[in-house]
Amino acid sequence: MNCWSLTDKGIVRKQNEDSMDAVLIEEKDCAVCIVCDGMGGAKAGNVASRTARERFMMSFLRELESGSSPAHIMEKAVGAANAAVYAASREHLECAGMGTTLVAAFVRGNEATVTNVGDSRAYFVNDDGIKRITRDHSVVEDMIDRGDITREEARRHPDKNLITRVLGTEKDVSCDVFTRKIESGEFILLCSDGLSNLVSEQEILYEVLHGGELDTCCERLLSIAKERGAPDNVTIILLQR
Repeated sequence: MNCWSLTDKGIVRKQNEDSMDAVLIEEKDCAVCIVCDGMGGAKAGNVASRTARERFMMSFLRELESGSSPAHIMEKAVGAANAAVYAASREHLECAGMGTTLVAAFVRGNEATVTNVGDSRAYFVNDDGIKRITRDHSVVEDMIDRGDITREEARRHPDKNLITRVLGTEKDVSCDVFTRKIESGEFILLCSDGLSNLVSEQEILYEVLHGGELDTCCERLLSIAKERGAPDNVTIILLQR
C-alpha cells in the first residue's frame, strides 16, 4: 500500500484545527487513516481534533489484535474518541462545547471499512470514476435527501457548514460504518470540508488519476483550494491499495 497526506491552515484561518494520522502495517497488509476537523473557538478546536485522533488510533490499533470485525473495532474506537473529547470539554472551561468531525478508513486485504461523524468525507477512486463513500451529517445533506435543494445548490447554500452530528459534544454519539471491496491500484481519499467545499469530485478524480505523480496529488488539490481562497483548513489523505 501507499499513502500520501498533508494538512494546511489555508489562507484565511490563523491556525489549523484539523488533525490527521495514517499508519501502514505492511506485515499485516493493512492500513488505518483518520482525519478530524475540530471546532470550538480559540484553542479548543485543536484540542478536540487532536484528542479524537489520538484516542481513536490508540483504541483501534489495540483492538485490531482482538480478532473482532473491522466495523466493531471502528465503532469502539469512535466511542473512545468521543468519550475523551467529551471528558476534556467538561474538565477544562476553555474547551467547553468543543467538538470535531471524524472520518477514518481501514484497509486490509481487499476490504475497506470506513466510518464518519460530521461532514469530513471519504471517496473511493478507480478507473471507473469517483464515488463518495460517506454521507455528510449536515443540514444541507438532509435538505438534499428531502428534495428541497439539489447537490449543486448545496455547494452554495448559506447553511452548508452547519452539521447535525459531531463528536465530543454529547456523552454518546453514533457513527456510520461502510464496507466495500478495494482492489490493487484503487484509492480511498479522506478529506476535511476545507477541500470538499471548494474542489469538485471530478476535479479530485482528475488529479488522482491524470494530474501527475501521485506523490504530488495532495499538493495539487491544496493548490486548487488556495486558488479559490481556502477560507478553511485543508486536510487530505490519499491511500492506494
